Amino acid sequence: MRVIGAVTGLCVLLIGMWVAWSWATREPRGETPSIEPSGWEYRWGDSPRDGAGLPAWLHADDRGWQPIAFPANPPQRDGRDKVWFRLRLPHNQWHDPVLFISSIDLIAQVYLGDQLIYQHGDFNDGDHVTFAGWPWHMIALPHDFGGQTLWLRVFSDYTSIGLWGQVYLMERGEAYRQIIRRSAWDVAVSALALALSVFAAIFAVSGVERRSFGAIALFAGASGLMLLAEAPARQLIAGNPLGWDLIRAFSYYMLPVATGLILAHWLKGSARRWMRRLWALHLAYVLLVVGLVQGGVINLSLTFPIFDVLLVLTLPTMLALALWQWRVLDGTQRTVVLSFAVFAPLLLADILVAHGFIPWQPIPLSFGTLAFSLSCVAISLHRYHRVHRELARSHETLEQQVALRTAELAGLVEELEGLSYRDALTGLYNRRHFDAAYAQACRRAVASGECLTLAIVDLDHFKRINDRFGHDAGDSVLVEVATLLKASKEAGESVCRLGGEEFALLSHASPTALAARLERLLGRLSAAPLKRGDMSLGRVTFSAGIASFPIHSASPDGLLRLADEALYCAKRDGRSTVTLYSASAEPCLQREDGEQSGDCKSHLANGGTRHRHAASGERDRHDQAEEGTSAEKKSQAVARDPDERRGER
Repeated sequence: MRVIGAVTGLCVLLIGMWVAWSWATREPRGETPSIEPSGWEYRWGDSPRDGAGLPAWLHADDRGWQPIAFPANPPQRDGRDKVWFRLRLPHNQWHDPVLFISSIDLIAQVYLGDQLIYQHGDFNDGDHVTFAGWPWHMIALPHDFGGQTLWLRVFSDYTSIGLWGQVYLMERGEAYRQIIRRSAWDVAVSALALALSVFAAIFAVSGVERRSFGAIALFAGASGLMLLAEAPARQLIAGNPLGWDLIRAFSYYMLPVATGLILAHWLKGSARRWMRRLWALHLAYVLLVVGLVQGGVINLSLTFPIFDVLLVLTLPTMLALALWQWRVLDGTQRTVVLSFAVFAPLLLADILVAHGFIPWQPIPLSFGTLAFSLSCVAISLHRYHRVHRELARSHETLEQQVALRTAELAGLVEELEGLSYRDALTGLYNRRHFDAAYAQACRRAVASGECLTLAIVDLDHFKRINDRFGHDAGDSVLVEVATLLKASKEAGESVCRLGGEEFALLSHASPTALAARLERLLGRLSAAPLKRGDMSLGRVTFSAGIASFPIHSASPDGLLRLADEALYCAKRDGRSTVTLYSASAEPCLQREDGEQSGDCKSHLANGGTRHRHAASGERDRHDQAEEGTSAEKKSQAVARDPDERRGER
C-alpha cells in the first residue's frame, strides 16, 4: 500500500507540475503578434571585401545563394566553418521592433543593408573561432526595416552552424515578457533544487547517512545550477554568456556523477560495481575538461558533443542496471528507480533537440530533475524518521520561497509591461507612448477623415517654484496638474507628460471645445494657491497651444509644430492663456521681439481664440518686471526652432 501511495503521489505531483509548466510557457498575447520570418537563403564561404572595406556580398548579384527553410546547418557542409544567410524583411507595425534569436552557433555578424548592426563574438582572429557563449540575442531594428535585406555572417567549428531554436520578429517588450514567462518555472524549480541541495548537505555533514544525503545534495545542486544557467532570464540576472555556459557545462557534466552515486547507494552486487565505474568515468571526463578548457587547449563548446555521445551510451546503461534488480528492490528503492526512469528520457530528448535530431521544442527537463530530487529526499525522510519534522518545516519554507519567487516574477512581468510607457512621477503616459499614440492617431485621422486636435500645456514660471520651494514642491505641482488633466479628459483622449513641466493632450474634440475645457481647468487651477502641507506654493497657471486637423493643417503630421507655435504665442502674450493656432499669427514668430508681441496679439485677436486668466495683479507686475529685464535674451529666443523654445520653457 505504501508503494502504491508513493506512485500515486508522484503521478499527482507530475500532473500538477505539467499544468504549472503549461501556464508558464504559454505564448503571451501582445497587441501586435510576433512573426517567424521565412524566405531564408544561404551561401557557403566568406565574402571578400570591396574598396570601402565592406563585404562585397552585400551588393553582389543573386548567384550562389540557395533557399533554406531555417538558417541552420545547410547541406553539403563538408567541414566548412563559414556561411552567410540572408532574408528579405517583411513590413511591420511595431513601435520598438527587434529580431529575437534563441542562440547562434557560434559567432555572427548581422548587417541591415550595408550597415553592421550587431556582432556576437570576435572576428579579428582570422579563421580561428573563439567560443563566446550561447546567449539569446535581441537585435534592435529601425522602424523602416520593412523591405530591406538582413544578412548574417556566421563562423562555427562546432557540430552545428547557424541559428538555433526560435527566430522571431517582435516588439522588444513582448520579447522580455516571453523570456520572463518561459523562465518563471525553471527559476522556481532551480531555487527549490538549490535549497534542497543546501539542506541535504547540512544533513550529510550532521552524520545522518552522509553518502545518501551527499549524493542528493550533489544532484540537486547540479540540476538547480543547470536549470538556472539554461533559463532565458539568466541574461537579465548577469550579462556574461560565457560565464553562464561554464556553469551550465560543469553542472550538466556532474549530473551523471550524482545520479550514479544515488543509484549505487540503493543497488547491490555487480549492479553497484558497474554503476560506480560509470560515474567514475564521467568524473574523469569532468576533470579532463576543466584542465583542457582552463589551459586554453580547446573551446568549451567542443566538449558538449563528446559528453553527449558519452551520456547517450551511459545513461541507458544506468537505467538498465537499475531495472535489472527491480524484483529484489523494496518499495522505496523502486520509487527511486521509477523517478529516474522519468528523468532519463527527458535528458536524452534534450540532447536530441540540442543537436537537431528532432525539431526544436521546449523539453520539460525541470520535471524530471524535480521529481528525481523530491523522490530521493522523500525516501530519505521515510528511512530516517529522526529528521522528519525538520525536513517538513524545510519543505514549507521552500514552498513559501517558490511562491514568493513566482510572485516576484509575476510582478516583474507587470512592471516591464508598464515601465516603457509610464511616467514614474505623475503616472501619465510618457513621451515614448505619446510618439506612438500620435503616429497611430495621425494614420487613423487620415484614413477616416475625423478631427484630430492636439493641445500642448506648459506650466508658467515653473522654475520659480523649484528655485523658491525646492524640487519636491515642484514635483507636487506636477502631480497636481497631471491629476487635473487626467480627471478632465474625456473618453478616447490621451494625456501624456512630454517632459519637464510640459504635457500633451490628444483629442478628437473640436479645437474650440477643447480650448473651452482647458480654460475652465485653468480657472480652477488659478482660483486658489496650491499647498504642500502647511506651505503655500502660490497660484499656479499654465499656457496652452492648440492645433487641429483638418482645420489648421492639411496633414495631421504637422500638428505638433503648429500647437507648439500657438503655445509660443501664448507665452509671448503674457502666459496664463489658452491659444488656438492661426495661420496669420505664424509670421510673427520670425520677427523681432518688440514687433512680435503686438503682431501675435493682433493676429490672434483676428484669426484665433485666446483665453486668459490673471492669477493676481501682484503676479502680473512681477511677470512684467521679469520679462522686461532681458530684451536681448528674448530677441535671441525668437529665432530658435520650436524644439529649442520648448526646451527653454
